[in-house]
Amino acid sequence: MLRQKSISLLVFSLVGITAWCQTLRIQAPQHCEVGQRIRVSYVLNTQDVDDIKVDDFPGFEVLYGPSTSSQSSFSMVNGKTTQSSSMTFTYTLLAQKEGTFKLPVATVVSNGKSIRSQTATIQVYPASSPSQGGGANTQGGQSGNSQRHQQTPRGVSNSDIFITVTANKTSVYEQEAVLLTYKLYTLVNVRQLSGEMPELDGFHCQELDSKSQMTLKHERHDGRNYGTAVWRQYVLFPQKSGKLVIPSVSFDAEVEIINQSADPFDIFFSGGSLAQLVKKTIKTPELAINVSPLPTPRPANFSGAVGQFSISASLTPDQVNANDAASLRMVVSGHGNMKLMQAPKVEFPKDFEVYTPKQSDKTSIASSGAKGNVIYDYVIVPRHGGKFDIDPVEFTYFDPETRQYKTLKSEPFTISVAKSKGGSRVSAPDKEDLKVLSNDIHYIKQAEADIVPHADNYFATWRYFGNLLALSAVFALVLAVFRRQAKANADIARRRTKRASKAATKRLKQASKLLKSKDSGAFYDETLRALMGYAADKLNLPVADLNKDNVAAGLTQRGVDEESVQQYMAVLSDCEFARFAPGDPASNMEKIFESAQAAISRIENCKL
Repeated sequence: MLRQKSISLLVFSLVGITAWCQTLRIQAPQHCEVGQRIRVSYVLNTQDVDDIKVDDFPGFEVLYGPSTSSQSSFSMVNGKTTQSSSMTFTYTLLAQKEGTFKLPVATVVSNGKSIRSQTATIQVYPASSPSQGGGANTQGGQSGNSQRHQQTPRGVSNSDIFITVTANKTSVYEQEAVLLTYKLYTLVNVRQLSGEMPELDGFHCQELDSKSQMTLKHERHDGRNYGTAVWRQYVLFPQKSGKLVIPSVSFDAEVEIINQSADPFDIFFSGGSLAQLVKKTIKTPELAINVSPLPTPRPANFSGAVGQFSISASLTPDQVNANDAASLRMVVSGHGNMKLMQAPKVEFPKDFEVYTPKQSDKTSIASSGAKGNVIYDYVIVPRHGGKFDIDPVEFTYFDPETRQYKTLKSEPFTISVAKSKGGSRVSAPDKEDLKVLSNDIHYIKQAEADIVPHADNYFATWRYFGNLLALSAVFALVLAVFRRQAKANADIARRRTKRASKAATKRLKQASKLLKSKDSGAFYDETLRALMGYAADKLNLPVADLNKDNVAAGLTQRGVDEESVQQYMAVLSDCEFARFAPGDPASNMEKIFESAQAAISRIENCKL
C-alpha cells in the first residue's frame, strides 16, 4: 500500500513538473516593409493542446492561419532516453501600414492549465523605391527581403552597398577629440568585408572597440530600406593646425546575389546554384577636418591637456621622520587627450629629495576621447626635521567648449618632519648648505657603527656537507615532480586534440536539429561554438583566448595546408556575419552547415 502511494505521488509530481515547464514562445521577424508577407508562429513545447486564442494583429491583415504543425523527437544514448515534442501555430500576415506594432499575446489550454505567451514588436518600414542603379530589381508582389536579393546580371551597383564616413565635428582645436565613424549600408547579403585604416598625417588615432558590439539595424535612406551597421569607429586627436584630410578608404566586399537570368534546367543538371558571389570594391569619400591652433598666449604652466577635467590631491603621511619617504598623489579626472598630457609640476621644499612621478593610466577610450583618471604619485624624502609647506598644485588645461584656458588648484599641504634617530650626532647644517643639498653631496652619517664578530669557519664542515646533500635531494625531488606534471599535461593535451573531432561532431548534431527547426539564431550560435570549440581542442587553447589570427597561425604551425586553413576561416567568417546579414538569415543555414562539416573533415584528413 505504501509502495502504491509512493508511485502515485511520483507520477503526480512528474505531471506537475511537466505542466510547470510548459512554455509558449513567439517567433516573428523584427522588421518588414509595407506590402510584405511575414509569418508569426506561436510554439508550445508539448502536443497536448486543447485550445488557442489570439487577438487581432494591429497593422496587419491575416491572410491565413493558424496553420498547425507538430514535431516529436526521441533518442537513446547509453541506455538513457530523452523525448520532446512541440506544437506550432503559424499565421501568415500582410503588412498594411508603416509604424511600430506590438503582436498580440496568445493563450493556450494544456492539461487544463492556461498558458500565455510573451509579446513581440515589429517595425514596419515604407515599401522600398525601385533601384536607380540597376542593382536591386524590384518586382511587384515581392517582399522586401526578396527585393534585396533580386539582382540583374550586371552585378551590384554603388547604391546597393556603400560605406559612409562621418565625423561628429569638422571644426576643432588642436588636441580636441574627433569621433570618426565608418557605417555600412547594404541591400544585399554581405559574405565578407575587409579594409584597413591608412596612416593619418597630423592625427593621433585610437580605435574604439566596436567590432564586438556590431549589430545590424535598419534605416531608410533615399527611399530604400537598408541594413546598416557601424563598421569601424576611431577617436582622432589633431596634432597640428590647418586643413587635415582623412583620405579615401577602400573596402573589399564579397556579396551574394541571385542571378535571375540563369537557366534553372542548366543549374539543376550541372549541379550549380542561382546564388552567385560577386566581388565589390567600395571606396569612401575624403573628409576634411579644419583644425584651429590653441589660443595664444598660452599659460606658462599649461599641461597640454584639452578637454574637461578635475583634480584632487592627497599627502600620505603628513608626519614622517627625516630620511623616511612620503607620497603626494595627484589624480586628474575627466575626458579628453589624457594619454597625451604632461604631469602637473609640484614645487617641493629645496631640501626634499624628489623622485620622478609614477604615472598610472586608468582611462578607457570613448567617443569623447580618453575617459577616466590618470594618477601621478610623487615620492619625496625630507632630509631634515622641521615643518614644511607644500604650495597648492596647479593644473592648467584648455576647454574647447568655452574656448578658454582653465587653471585648477589643489589644497596646500603641511608636512611635519621629525629628526631621524642619531640626529644629535650630525652637525647641524647652515642655511646655505640647505639650499644646495639636493644638488650636492649628501651628508655623511657619523653615528657609531655596530661591529659584528666574524663567525666560525663553515666550509668543509659536517654541517656544510649535510646541507649540500639535503639541497641535492630537494632538487631531485622537485625535478621529478615537474617532469611528471609536464608528462601529465602532455597527455591531457594529446587526449584533447584527439577528441576534437568527436566534440565538434556532437555540437554539429545539435546544430543539425536547429537547422531542421529553422531556428536560425540558435543554429548559427551552435555552429560557431562547434567551429571555435574544435579549434580550441585542436590547438589546446582556451576558447576565451581564441581569435581569427591565432587560429589560422596555430593550424598552419600544426601542418594544415594553406587551402584548408583558408576554407576553415572562411566558414568561420560566414557564420559570424550570417547572424546579422540583411535578408533571410535562414537561407544560408544549410550551406554554412555543409561548409562547416567539410572544413572540419578536411583538417582531420591532414596528417598532423
